[in-house]
Amino acid sequence: MLSNTPTSYGTLARAFHWLVALLILSAIALGLYGESLPRNAETIDTLKTLYSAHKTIGVAAFFTALARILWALVQPRPTPLHPERRLETFGAELVHWALYGAMLVMPASGWISHAAQAGFAPILWPFGQTLPFVPQSDAVSHGAEIVHKLSALVLYAALALHVLGALKHVVIDRDATLARMTRGTAAGPGKADHSALAPLLAVVIWAAVISFALLVPLPDEEGAAPTAVATAPATPSAAAPASTAGNWQVTQGTLGFTVKQMGAEVSGSLPNWTADIAYDEATGTGTVTVTIDTTTLVLGSVSDQAKGADFFDTAAHPSATFTAAIARTEGTAHTATGTLTLRGTEVPVVLPFTLTIEGDTATMSGQTTLDRRAFGMGASYPDEATVGFNVGVQIALTATRKD
Repeated sequence: MLSNTPTSYGTLARAFHWLVALLILSAIALGLYGESLPRNAETIDTLKTLYSAHKTIGVAAFFTALARILWALVQPRPTPLHPERRLETFGAELVHWALYGAMLVMPASGWISHAAQAGFAPILWPFGQTLPFVPQSDAVSHGAEIVHKLSALVLYAALALHVLGALKHVVIDRDATLARMTRGTAAGPGKADHSALAPLLAVVIWAAVISFALLVPLPDEEGAAPTAVATAPATPSAAAPASTAGNWQVTQGTLGFTVKQMGAEVSGSLPNWTADIAYDEATGTGTVTVTIDTTTLVLGSVSDQAKGADFFDTAAHPSATFTAAIARTEGTAHTATGTLTLRGTEVPVVLPFTLTIEGDTATMSGQTTLDRRAFGMGASYPDEATVGFNVGVQIALTATRKD
């Protein structure tokens, strides 16, 4: 019989139960195995396959769980076998509703994180890589990723309690609780009240988990403080030395970069940097020194990998420096010609940019292309199949004249 009764689960409910369990456990196993593997050229293809399967199965689990929950809402719920054990029954129902939430929140948050940050390991057909109303945003991707990780903890706890409860009914109580879900065995009094508090408390738990996750800031981007200032912060550090040079004070700015990963363009940023700028409007010449805190690098889901020894190596080289001479070429067009020191390697760099000055406010934007190999980056990725050679760099800032 497809439908439930007050004392048994129907064929469809049982099929949904075991199918969702299979999909979720498979996705968890693939994700944990992927996390255990090193990130290098030898494992990149394996990781891509693992995470593509993990994401695809997770999305499939979401739709299957949604169908299961909708079916459960229109079906009678078999009553507990021991309704007189009120505390035990309440705990079982709370775990049950927490699991329902995990089956939706965990895969949905993973899908949102993927859709908000294009990059590694695509979701396989028939599911797309984007979602309606989900923008391409590091902040959205980060928030969804934190929800995904926290919901995994709730899922693990609820699964463990669910399995332990089932084992208790088999080994200690020796009743038909598990048999109702495996064979459709009819058992129980048939009449009992289900707790209205259990689903409400589960909603509160999930609201708290999601709210907490969304309050976790992006690494080193905690609010609306300017992303660049022309002098050091109140407490100088090795990555941002104190300086009072220059006649222009940067009030806001961005330093971003793009690189191709597995053929897809991925955007990153270096949010913490300082700039000492000296510029003479009359001659169109000047100098600039930019100090970049590479430990604050953000590159979607591979930020930690990008900070590793094979790329920026931030443990050994926590800062980078660009020192250049500024020259006006024509109109608002300028160049900054100098040296970029990154990973302890000095490379000549020319940065074309435009500069407009209105009163005491200057606006600048420029971009250039660097080759990661010039800095010894990605030596274990000798071709562009996984990580592209060219890295596009974009910088924009607004500065005010110093008194």
